Amino acid sequence: MMGFKDRSFAPLPTDLSLEQLVPRDNFYRRLEAELDLSFVRDLVRPLYGRPSVDPVVFFKLQLVMFFEGIRSERRLVEVAADRLSVRLYLGYDLFEPLPDHSSLTRLRERYGLGVFRSFFEKVVEMCAEAGLVRGKELYFDATKVDADTSLDSIVPRFYVEEHPGGLFEDDEPAAEGTESYASLPTAADAALKERNAGEDDWITRNGGQRREVKGVWYKRTADFLASKTDPDSSPMKRRDSKGSHLGYYAHYVVDGGKGDPQRPRHPFEVTENAPMVDLLWRSTFRWKLRPRQVTGDTAGGRP
Repeated sequence: MMGFKDRSFAPLPTDLSLEQLVPRDNFYRRLEAELDLSFVRDLVRPLYGRPSVDPVVFFKLQLVMFFEGIRSERRLVEVAADRLSVRLYLGYDLFEPLPDHSSLTRLRERYGLGVFRSFFEKVVEMCAEAGLVRGKELYFDATKVDADTSLDSIVPRFYVEEHPGGLFEDDEPAAEGTESYASLPTAADAALKERNAGEDDWITRNGGQRREVKGVWYKRTADFLASKTDPDSSPMKRRDSKGSHLGYYAHYVVDGGKGDPQRPRHPFEVTENAPMVDLLWRSTFRWKLRPRQVTGDTAGGRP
């Protein structure tokens, strides 16, 4: 006989809590127990002028977005509202409303690249202190990442770069001292900082491409055209080789033992070999690693 499931729901007992509903060995329970994100409050404190979403909650949501493979804040809040384990991780009760997705978007734009870089570097530092990073063998590779924008958004690059930036400025100026690292105090250190600022490598350009024209015989499409909705993306061939779309290269430096020191993103037309040396230098210098072996595919070895 065919069964029939009657959809009827009894009221929840008054003594039932979210703690009781999530299994003890749940991933997000373990993450909460092992990864203390309280440091982010000091990291972003200079950027606040009025009460907002708890920055610890914001960055927990960023980790959820990464672990769940979610591409938008709107979808992130939908998943968080529907998952008991994520609610428990965030500290939101069953009937407590979650932050609006538009608030998360504004916070992401307010924090900027420097805060996010400092956040993820601190997480890697905590992993290294916990013995999860060896640094003896490093593996380099890159993967294609689709941009969430259309080829119809492409316009001449000069239009994107010269568009008045004041139209998008925040209503509150960022407070002083919001850089990833404190300003250097002495005259000698200031001179060193100025000299380093003149260095032109892939890291100091935040993964951006060098846009100077290589000659009349060689012109990259991305040097003259850009997306007005996502200027950092660039045209790339689809995986099925049917036409093009906009996207990025995500370049990985993976520890051969137990870690993941770097995972930056850059325009697609930046070839894999361009960031490899700079990422190797940064990984060894920033994390005080002494790798004895570095491995990459043939794309990373091209001159």
